[in-house]
Amino acid sequence: MAYESPTYRVEERIDEIELRRYEPYLVAETLVQGPLERAGNGGFRLLAGYIFGGNKTADGDSTKIAMTTPVTQDRVGDQYRVRFMMPTQYTDESLPAPKDPRVTISEVGPQRLAAIRYRGRWTRDGYERHLRKLSDTVRHAGHTAIGEPIWARYDPPWTPWSRRHHSATMKSTGLPARSAPDRSLVVAWFFCR
Repeated sequence: MAYESPTYRVEERIDEIELRRYEPYLVAETLVQGPLERAGNGGFRLLAGYIFGGNKTADGDSTKIAMTTPVTQDRVGDQYRVRFMMPTQYTDESLPAPKDPRVTISEVGPQRLAAIRYRGRWTRDGYERHLRKLSDTVRHAGHTAIGEPIWARYDPPWTPWSRRHHSATMKSTGLPARSAPDRSLVVAWFFCR
């Protein structure tokens, strides 16, 4: 089954790394305490509650919202922010309001990310190993990584670990003019697919 994902364009390939330009999109997000894996699982459950009916439409009903990929996770202070992309059929005005105050809606603006894909278990070791490779490749190519890395998981928990795809990504400082490429990136978009 194919799930909707954020729209992006590959601007450059460096070995296994893609430099991507993402279009803006809406997310449901929550902040969670705990180590990387536990925070991701806890955040997933809160956000799943929202899309499976823990919401309120303009007419007071609740509705199910389609699953999308990836589930992303990044560090914000001493917590992790976990995000679900919202289907593009929704606008900020038409998206149902979360019933749980720990879930909020926001827009992720246009961004430039460096990404590396990998397969395997959802572990901190796998993430950190691929993040180092991503960071090293980006640095050697003359780009500057900024911001916190983002771990992106694409597959549901019941997918066998050997078939899961992940990605690590990093952000850019802004959208460069065509004549002067921006060499700054947010590094760490790990996609698990």
